[in-house]
Amino acid sequence: MNIKKRLLLSNTITVVVPFVITIIAAFLFIFISSTIFNKDVSYGNFKKFVFIKTQLSDTSNIVRNQTSGDMQNKKYQQYLRQRLSTINGEIIILKNSTIIFTSKDLNKIDIEKCLVEGNARSEKRLVEIDTISYMVEVTPIRFIDGNVGNVILIAPVFKYSSILEEFIIFIVAIFLISFIAVNIYMSYLLSKRIIKPLSLLSTAVGEISKGELSLEIIEVGDQEIKNLCADFEKMRIQLKDSIRLKKKYDENRTMLVSSISHDLKTPITSIKGYVNGILDGVANTPEKVDRYLKTIYSKSEQMDIMINDLLLYSKLDLSQLPFNFEKTDIIDYFKYCIHESAPELEKSNIEICLENNLDGLKYIMIDRERLMRVILNIIDNSSKYMDKAQGKITILLRETNSSIIIEIRDNGSGIDENDVNKIFDRFYRADIARSEANGSGLGLAIAKQIVEGHSGTIWAVSHENEGTSILMSFGKILNKGVL
Repeated sequence: MNIKKRLLLSNTITVVVPFVITIIAAFLFIFISSTIFNKDVSYGNFKKFVFIKTQLSDTSNIVRNQTSGDMQNKKYQQYLRQRLSTINGEIIILKNSTIIFTSKDLNKIDIEKCLVEGNARSEKRLVEIDTISYMVEVTPIRFIDGNVGNVILIAPVFKYSSILEEFIIFIVAIFLISFIAVNIYMSYLLSKRIIKPLSLLSTAVGEISKGELSLEIIEVGDQEIKNLCADFEKMRIQLKDSIRLKKKYDENRTMLVSSISHDLKTPITSIKGYVNGILDGVANTPEKVDRYLKTIYSKSEQMDIMINDLLLYSKLDLSQLPFNFEKTDIIDYFKYCIHESAPELEKSNIEICLENNLDGLKYIMIDRERLMRVILNIIDNSSKYMDKAQGKITILLRETNSSIIIEIRDNGSGIDENDVNKIFDRFYRADIARSEANGSGLGLAIAKQIVEGHSGTIWAVSHENEGTSILMSFGKILNKGVL
């Protein structure tokens, strides 16, 4: 439930429930009064009671606003009596303690009871005269001669009329109590659904601001609060991931610097040694000088390759190297790759061939130049670690419903099963060949970055002593587009 609906529901309940409780309490009051105490609390009696009280009160106000001289006027006295006739009311006018006009014979005790009850603060103002209950209104007056007096207005009411006032007080009290109780309860529920989740969120945000990102933000409360908690949880996870990645990048950067320093140190040491040999006169023949200079040049080229690979890998890792994708016939493309590689491989007595298991022409979207680097790098690695007298590299093409699988398999020394998942790591070389292998150690790491830049996948399979397969998967182009 969202906050808007909850507030609307809460306000509705706060108003409706007290009314329902009050109505139920009213029915219970009437039922108990009528069945247990035999008191008639009907609507008709209530209406009659209110009418009598209103008439007495209005007549009392008329008397209060008239001059005292009118109280002794016969016509005015009859007017008041006639006004009270609609409720069977009576009027008694007293001057000091003397009755100067009365429409009903009352003894002094009854008059005194009326005066006492009429001047009392009680809202009931009921007296019983001759077993009949009367409602009383007393209005003090002052006569022209300076004497004071009172006008007593009485009207008969039914026996249990006082219970109506009690009923009204009871109903008002029940409504106020239930309204306050429901309001407190709904406020508690509202705070539980809104304020408590916000408090938890505030605590979590405070922990995040301190750098503590392990405290999970639970989605509780109404929809808006849940959405807010979900957004903060995403932010927490992203911050945690970014810190983890930063830590990983820092560690990788440290390893990168360490590895490249190690790999650069070997050719630099060789260059320094050969230069010193020339300077110290060790190379004392033109043939030795020529051999030393060629070695220095070879080591310099090796360093140049390593630096270029490092720069390329850094650009790929930071996604700063754009790809120029083209729709390419995969069969023609690999025929061209084999054509480029075959002459160099023949010098090492290595045969390379293409095995096409595709059904017809197939196209993929590739950066021809970048992917060529991947293919040649894999072929170069196969050649470098070939241990057979007659080497063989086979490029196999096959397909699934949505992709084309490229497998480059050699019959070389193979890779240990424990190392097969490490060959795409930066600067990784098998320990046996590390000191003897030329190159930057970034070749397959760069290959992985380029393949993943094509939204492809690359992995390796070792055939133990029978060679290694490097496999790549790319989405193929169908008539309606790229899968």
